[in-house]
Amino acid sequence: MKLVNAIIASALVIFSASSFSKPIAESADLVTPLLVGQEVPEVQTTTLEGKQVSLQSVIDGKPTILFFYRGGWCPFCNVQMGQLQAIEQDLVKLGYQLIGVSTDSPADMQKSITKEALSYQLVSDFDSKMSQAFGLAFFTSQKVTDRYLDKMDLQNPLQKNAAGEERLVLPAPAVYVIDDEGLVHFQYVNPNFRVRLDPQLLLMAAELAK
Repeated sequence: MKLVNAIIASALVIFSASSFSKPIAESADLVTPLLVGQEVPEVQTTTLEGKQVSLQSVIDGKPTILFFYRGGWCPFCNVQMGQLQAIEQDLVKLGYQLIGVSTDSPADMQKSITKEALSYQLVSDFDSKMSQAFGLAFFTSQKVTDRYLDKMDLQNPLQKNAAGEERLVLPAPAVYVIDDEGLVHFQYVNPNFRVRLDPQLLLMAAELAK
């Protein structure tokens, strides 16, 4: 019995460690997102002031709507940010805080806040560690990497894929409803960046999770 318990304990330790360091997927279709019933991983993020802090300190034990978007350069992301701004007060009334995450630098996030007149919090995942921990990070193709770096003038750091090729890493757009203990009650992830969760469905999910 002791041996069985030791094996189970070891398996849990291995599972916990691996869940916090998921590999970057080779494409958006191959991401392995954090699921309902799992806890938010321990990972670092960057504030708008450029300070490295833990995600847990940002969430601060509060029910949270956490959404991952590609960047302020993405028109689909800008539409989504505006839609979320429109329902933010409804989410606040339900007891939630709204936090956005992207690979934009803190300076570029400041521009998004001004441009979109956002009142909710944004944090930077410039090195993609947070999206990787959530199982959302993926390598873009060489064609997309070249086009985005050229047309969007992105400054994001490139990372090497399994073939040793330097590629741009982005998150699959995602929305998580998280309780005050860091447990995921709802998630929406779509590898097609053109398709985002309807804000009314998010409100419904947030209310049901209370």
